[in-house]
Amino acid sequence: MARQLDEQIAGRFAVGRRLRVLDVGMGQGTQALRLARAGHQVTGVERDPTMIATARDALTGQPEGIRERMRIVEGDGRDTGVHFLPGSFDVVLCHGVLMYVEEPDPLLAGLARMLAPGGLLSLVVRNGDALAMRPGLHGDWAGSLAAFDTTDYRNRLGLDVRADRLATLTAKLAGIGAPLHAWYGVRVFTDTAPDGAPVPDDLETLLAAEERAGRTDPYRAVAALLHLCGVRG
Repeated sequence: MARQLDEQIAGRFAVGRRLRVLDVGMGQGTQALRLARAGHQVTGVERDPTMIATARDALTGQPEGIRERMRIVEGDGRDTGVHFLPGSFDVVLCHGVLMYVEEPDPLLAGLARMLAPGGLLSLVVRNGDALAMRPGLHGDWAGSLAAFDTTDYRNRLGLDVRADRLATLTAKLAGIGAPLHAWYGVRVFTDTAPDGAPVPDDLETLLAAEERAGRTDPYRAVAALLHLCGVRG
């Protein structure tokens, strides 16, 4: 996903430009910190105290220049309008958040408002068109059959959450003025890997296969996650 995001940034903005980045639902700050290291000015929004503490601990260990480029705001991603002016950011990330939001439309509209003209919106969502894949590959035939008719599912944390279909999100992005520019699949081959599995020796080959599949039909359409990139008109 990081490689896909870098590809979209490189194709849209001048090399060396310091971008204003907003990461909504930043979690432990993996992407926010990575982009701050790359020289961008990053603001992360997160409401979970444990995640915030983890992100702050990670930031503390960074050189002063990186610490100065990253700001952490405690808050809900649906309240971006409270914290920031419209058009304040060149790139807005919202990765792994929409599945926890029962009504995502207000959140999406708020994210689009944060973008400057020509800005990039990066979403990572659970693929509602491929919910039958994981139970099917595990031999859970009843679970696979049931998944065809819903966008609700139980994640690995045991939480009941929701997925999004590509066609639905494409229409929503057009409606909020940030139409879909590119989309990728994420975790095409590796979604069934158990939590805590050791990192394979051939990691680079694995990543190359995943990256190739994530941009290639028909493989990307059955990925566990979708990475959608919209552009503010």
